Amino acid sequence: MAAEQDPEGRAAARPLLTDLYQATMALGYWRAGRAQEAAEFELFFRRCPFGGAFALAAGLRDCVRFVRAFRLTDAGSRPPAPQPRQPPAAPGPGRPGEPSPPRPLSPPDVQFLASVLPPDTDPAFFQHLRALDCSGVTVRALPEGSLAFPSVPLLQVSGPLLVVQLLETPLLCLVGYASLIATNAARLRLIAGPEKRLLELGLRRAQGPDGGLTASTYSYLGGFDGSSNMLAGQLRGVPVAGTLAHSFITSFSGTEVPPDPMLAPAAGQGPRVDLAACVETWLERVCGHLGLGVQEPHRGERAAFVAYALAFPRAFQGLLDTYSVQRSGLPNFLAVALALEELGYQAVGVRLDSGDLLQQAQETRGVFRTVADQFRVPWLESIPIAVSNNIDEQELARLSQKGSEVNVIGIGTSVVTCPRQPSLGCVYKLVSVGGQPRMKLTEDPEKQTLPGSKAAFRLLGSDGALLLDVLQLAEEPPPQAGQELRVWPRGTQESCTVRPVHVEPLLRLWVQQGQLCEPLPSLAESRAFAQQSLSRLSPAHRRLEQPALYQVALSEKLRALVDRLSAEVPSENPLLGAA
Repeated sequence: MAAEQDPEGRAAARPLLTDLYQATMALGYWRAGRAQEAAEFELFFRRCPFGGAFALAAGLRDCVRFVRAFRLTDAGSRPPAPQPRQPPAAPGPGRPGEPSPPRPLSPPDVQFLASVLPPDTDPAFFQHLRALDCSGVTVRALPEGSLAFPSVPLLQVSGPLLVVQLLETPLLCLVGYASLIATNAARLRLIAGPEKRLLELGLRRAQGPDGGLTASTYSYLGGFDGSSNMLAGQLRGVPVAGTLAHSFITSFSGTEVPPDPMLAPAAGQGPRVDLAACVETWLERVCGHLGLGVQEPHRGERAAFVAYALAFPRAFQGLLDTYSVQRSGLPNFLAVALALEELGYQAVGVRLDSGDLLQQAQETRGVFRTVADQFRVPWLESIPIAVSNNIDEQELARLSQKGSEVNVIGIGTSVVTCPRQPSLGCVYKLVSVGGQPRMKLTEDPEKQTLPGSKAAFRLLGSDGALLLDVLQLAEEPPPQAGQELRVWPRGTQESCTVRPVHVEPLLRLWVQQGQLCEPLPSLAESRAFAQQSLSRLSPAHRRLEQPALYQVALSEKLRALVDRLSAEVPSENPLLGAA
């Protein structure tokens, strides 16, 4: 799946999106004759983000694309670069009007690696890199949108030691932020409840273009309804939304004359009407009802609304707070909306972007009710009210309370930057090499790794409630529904027994020997699965502040292996690694 054949692949990665020490280790493995040795890594996190009790797994689609497209470019294999189009009048460094020379291309991957590794590096190593791909790599993972818990692998990556080591940094980059964003979006959705429409508006606040695209994509997976980011719509199929900004309104003074102020009725039959003139007639009626003078609403704002209505008569929405919501934005919007209604059109909503959003939404709804009754326009009473302006979890809870009158909530900075926790803290650890388990020992027990190739299962009770996740060695038979199982919960020294009514395997095979095993779900399908997954959490685990911790446990055999390796002296056991 080459990136140039896959539009979504344009958002993913280059092979050298990695740390230098991955390349130095690759040289070390190759020099030691271990490049093809079978190895397995696990990608997981140690603590749930934001002080919660869950995370959502995300980023798999990008990882699969990266793995399948992985190939280092070389001078002999690099396609010719397209010649840039030069504007004819662009001044250059030479004669006036002469085009600037094209910028030099970055060196191919193999040549760049040669420039940063020691000059006496064996040329045969670079020959090995030229043939390197992921045709020997296998990936097992949680499906996107799955509930994820500490120590349970999000990804298991196996294959030749050299290449699966090179995958560490890009896979961490692709999974960590995506899962963090999806989890943050899920928290915001839980606060807002199912009825509010949530829009991600954070592109301008995001950490660069890639961060913005990732945030727009995975906030949608986590439960948002859409994004302002058009590239996310183009490449990822995220529903896009947006209307107008204050700059559009302030650009009008009220003296502008529309080149064509005439608007045909929505039904397509009947004479065209001068919308601007009709709006002025309605303004008098609206101001009379609201107790305002017709000179109070801002002329420029009204002209902007008319211009926007002429462009979007079936999707007219007013931004009310440019000058004054009550004395200008509302009467101007109502005059335009009622003029459109006379022609058979229906405005789609309003937006508030400053001040006390809750109070203004309630006051605005009150005005809509009285105007709807006065002019006998029933739909106006329930027209959607959208709000935006640095909304965080606390403000979102306030806006989502019963009686808030808010229908649509736009969130930017708080979803794309994850201010409560900027990183999920995923790690990628070696668990097996040459068929032998590997374990990292450390002074910090939390950072000890779990050795060996493993399987993961979710145990459920009779009502479908989640009991716990269990990790076991891959060689062990899977847990059986109805049979008692002895397990060791993480973080305790005591075992317990559990009798599951249902058992679900967690890790699915997505890539085997470089080949896709089954089609990846669409983003919309993963979004629906995420909401289904969240609905299975108990209220105690779903609680966002001081939740009950979900248990992850080890099988007896895995616990015994951990205890045996932990008790041995690292210098005497090659299966152990120092911190």
